[in-house]
Amino acid sequence: MSVLEAVSPTIRLHPHDNVAVARQPIAAGEPIGTGGIRARDAIPSGHKVALRRIEPDETVTKYGQAIGHASRVIEPGEHVHLQNLAMQDSAAEHRFASDGRQTPLFPESERRTFQGYLRADGQVGTRNYIGIVSSVNCSATVSRAIADHFNRRGGLDGFPNVDGVVALTHGQGCALGLQTEGYTYLTRTLSGYAKNPNFGAILMIGLGCETNQISAITEKYGLDEGPLLRTMTIQQLGGTRKTVETAAAIIGEMLPQVNAAERTAQPLSGLKLALECGGSDGYSGISANPALGICSDLLVRHGGTSCLAETPEIYGAEHLLTRRAVTPAVAEKLMRRIEWWREYTARHGAELNNNPSHGNKAGGLTTILEKSLGAVAKGGSMPLEAVYEYAEPITKTGFVFMDTPGYDPVAVTGQIAGGCNMVIFTTGRGSVSGWKPVPTIKVATNDAMYEHMSDDMDVNCGGIVTGRETIEAAGAAMFEKLLAVASGEKTQSEIYDYGDNEFVPWQLGAVT
Repeated sequence: MSVLEAVSPTIRLHPHDNVAVARQPIAAGEPIGTGGIRARDAIPSGHKVALRRIEPDETVTKYGQAIGHASRVIEPGEHVHLQNLAMQDSAAEHRFASDGRQTPLFPESERRTFQGYLRADGQVGTRNYIGIVSSVNCSATVSRAIADHFNRRGGLDGFPNVDGVVALTHGQGCALGLQTEGYTYLTRTLSGYAKNPNFGAILMIGLGCETNQISAITEKYGLDEGPLLRTMTIQQLGGTRKTVETAAAIIGEMLPQVNAAERTAQPLSGLKLALECGGSDGYSGISANPALGICSDLLVRHGGTSCLAETPEIYGAEHLLTRRAVTPAVAEKLMRRIEWWREYTARHGAELNNNPSHGNKAGGLTTILEKSLGAVAKGGSMPLEAVYEYAEPITKTGFVFMDTPGYDPVAVTGQIAGGCNMVIFTTGRGSVSGWKPVPTIKVATNDAMYEHMSDDMDVNCGGIVTGRETIEAAGAAMFEKLLAVASGEKTQSEIYDYGDNEFVPWQLGAVT
C-alpha cells in the first residue's frame, strides 16, 4: 500500500491481516475504523488491535505474514501485544533464487552523480578525515589525547578541508586467541576502517606487547606504510608523552596533503550505503523502513550499493531475501549464517526472540518475526547480489547483505569496515547515534518523535502514517537527501560533532 487513508484511526497493512496498527492512541470504547469494531481497551499509538476473534494458537498476521500465535482467545478490538501474542518458530517456505531477476539499472546516460573525494585506490570518500586506529585498549587513551590535540585545541586551524581526526578506540586487542573468530573479526574491522575512503590518512598506534600486533594486521590485509599510513607503538617510543608528541608531528605532516583533496563529480557506483534501524517502533515497518527501501532501490538502479545487516533482525523474514538471491549459492550462504545464529544463541542459553528490546516493545513490536518483517523493508526490492560475513570488504555493487548482530553500534561498525561511506538510520523511539568518519542520516518514523527530538533527526517519514505523503515520495526525497549529504551537506550529528564513541567491533569468543 502506498497511500494510507488519513480518516481511519488504524492501518491495515495487508488484506489478509487479522490485526491493524493504531495511527494515534485509541481510547477504550472508541471505534477503530474497521467493521464497526470498538476498542475493548486502550490501544497505544503504533500498537496492534485485533480485527476479528483470534483463537488460541491461531497465527496472528501482519504485512500478510505470520508474526506469532495467540496465547489465548483475542477478541475483536482487543489490544494485541505481550499479554496475548507469543513467538512461534519461523516456518516460512524458502525458495532459493526464485525471482530470477537481474538488477534493472538505469541507462548510464541517466545515472546521477555526487561530489566526492576520489582516492588513489579508486574508492570514493564522502568525508575527508584522518583516522587514528588503536590496536588495543592499552593505546586508547593516547589515541584520544592525540585526536583532542587536533579537534579541540586548534590543531586543525588552517586546514579547512579536513573534517577532523577520529580516534578509533575499543576494549579489545589482547588476551584472545590468534586462531579465533574474535581475532579475525577484530583485525578485519581495524583494517577495513584503515581502508575506508572517508579517511584521507591513517595512523595506527599500539602498546607494543599486545596479542593484536599491528605488523600482523598490515601484512595480512595489505596495508603498506607510506606518507598517509604510519604505525607506531608506545613502548617503542618511550611512553605516552613521547608518543603523543611524535604522533602529533606525524599528523601535522599528513595534514597538507589531506587538506589538498577536492570534491569532484563521481558516479554513484562510488556510494556504499549502510541500511540500519534502531529504537524501532510499530511504525518503523510502515513508514521509514519502506521509504528507505525505495531510496535503496534508487541508489542500486543508479549503479550504487546498499547493504542490509543485523542477521537476528531478519529472522523469520529471511525467506523474503532468499528468493531475491541472484544465485542459489547466495541464498545458501544467508541460510548458513541464520543457522550459525541459531547455534550461537542456543550455546549461550539464549534464543533469537530475546530481541526485540524493551523500547521496541514499548513502541508496539511484540516478536522478532514482527520486527524482522519491518526491518527487511529497508532492503527494498532489488536482487540480492551477495552475502558477506562480518566486516568483509564489500566488492559487489547492488543490494547486498552483511552478517552482523542486531546491536546497532556493532552492526554499523561492521558495515563501515566493509567499505560503507554513508549510513541511513531509521528510528521510531529516537536513536541518536552517529558514526565517524561516515555521515549518518537519521530518519524518524512518526511526527511526534521527530518534533520532540528535532535536533537529532534529519528526515521525517511521519507523513506516511498520517497520509500526507506516499512511501514512494518519501523514498525519493530520502534519495535526494542521501546525495546532498554524500556531497558535503552536514547531518544533525555532524553539526553537533557526535559520533566519536560508536566504533564497536564485534567482541566474539573467549577472553583469557
